Amino acid sequence: MSVYDRLKQLDITLPPVAVPAAAYVPFVQTGKLVFLSGHIARQDGKPRVGQFGAGMSTEEGKAAARAVAIDLMGTLHAACVAAGTDLNGVKRIVKLMSLVNSTGSYTEQHLVTNGASELFGQVFGPAGAHARSAFGVAQIPMGACVEIELIAELN
Repeated sequence: MSVYDRLKQLDITLPPVAVPAAAYVPFVQTGKLVFLSGHIARQDGKPRVGQFGAGMSTEEGKAAARAVAIDLMGTLHAACVAAGTDLNGVKRIVKLMSLVNSTGSYTEQHLVTNGASELFGQVFGPAGAHARSAFGVAQIPMGACVEIELIAELN
């Protein structure tokens, strides 16, 4: 089954590449690796603001991280097209780095990040299994609750 068939089964429509909010590009390809800049959690087109341990639940975070993963796949699709392929040309999701806006006492950053990791597994199958880091940070640009960046390998 193709990646696009899985996305359709999951009722996911890929968004267009977001316009960068500062001095960077959405992705860079070097060799067979594609590096995607960090994507923040959004809700209704605006940053999804909040801090875990101070009003946001882990389940809300997991949903936010899943939404970020969908945005990342939209950017990854654009990177693949620029490289002359599509998402079926992704050999491996190599690594995610997740920043979770959280208080010093919050310790479930890894569970928040599962929202993205689990979706990559559903969409890409074994090629979606990846290394990752999940950090608790004091703040993310625009007050967003989650930011995730991604590295993928193309065939």
